[in-house]
Amino acid sequence: MSPESPTSPAEASVLRLDATGFTAASALLARYGLRLHRVEAGQAIPGSFWGDDEAGIIGTDVYARDDTPVHSLLHEAGHLIVLPAERRASVHTDATDSIDEEDATCYLQIVLADQLPGVGRDRLMADMDAWGYSYRLGSTRAWFEQDAGNALHWLIERGLLTPEGTPIFVA
Repeated sequence: MSPESPTSPAEASVLRLDATGFTAASALLARYGLRLHRVEAGQAIPGSFWGDDEAGIIGTDVYARDDTPVHSLLHEAGHLIVLPAERRASVHTDATDSIDEEDATCYLQIVLADQLPGVGRDRLMADMDAWGYSYRLGSTRAWFEQDAGNALHWLIERGLLTPEGTPIFVA
């Protein structure tokens, strides 16, 4: 879960797209048949579930501003990636209420962070903790390393990750 806006110095310090740029993120999303759209500063982000600076999704389109947290972009894109193509077209703002899909999305966003220069899974997991994602083991890293086997298995079964946890691009 993510709060509506940063309320602590830790949340305010998360990595944002203005630090990483849109080019690599756009290329990564394209490998899944998704399009990244840059929203102008101060404008509402279309399809944003949380509002404020959080990424939005509509169909195969992902929307973000320069101040959008990288973890938010990867999470919302992950929602679209885990969905079968026939379900993507009908997505607007809220992709799922499935616990399995939510877990798979969280796992995938961590793995995909390694595909973005200057991000990586360590930084992303720290940012997820700072932003307020919560897991029963107390941290994103503990969940990912000790409690996310079901999410990994789910992603492998659907051809999105290899058994070693490497992304399989589908576009």
